[in-house]
Amino acid sequence: VQLQASGGGSVQPGGSLRLSCVASGSIYSIKHMGWYRQPPGKEREWVASISSDDSTNYADSVKGRFAISRGDAKTTVYLQMNSLKPEDTAVYYCNADVSDTTGRRQNYWGQGTQVTVSS
Repeated sequence: VQLQASGGGSVQPGGSLRLSCVASGSIYSIKHMGWYRQPPGKEREWVASISSDDSTNYADSVKGRFAISRGDAKTTVYLQMNSLKPEDTAVYYCNADVSDTTGRRQNYWGQGTQVTVSS
């Protein structure tokens, strides 16, 4: 199983970006998908998550500005980021709780995509 994240880039404060993450491989089901981020010089932190029933949760720092969603096939997760602030600058990682076709359940990480918010 692999997770491939994309959509990062540089944007001015107040701008928007949309991150995508596609899970591929011997996937039977995905229970949770989410996004984390690691600001420069800081530890990785949770940003948002979405469950198989499409229920969502957000960190207080992004609530009302970011929106997480899943594609129809449930193997893709998106993060729409609006009203971006300089403090949103970080490497963003997608995460998925995957059960594969052998019945094994494991947590996977994508490779990270850089988001830079600067004027």
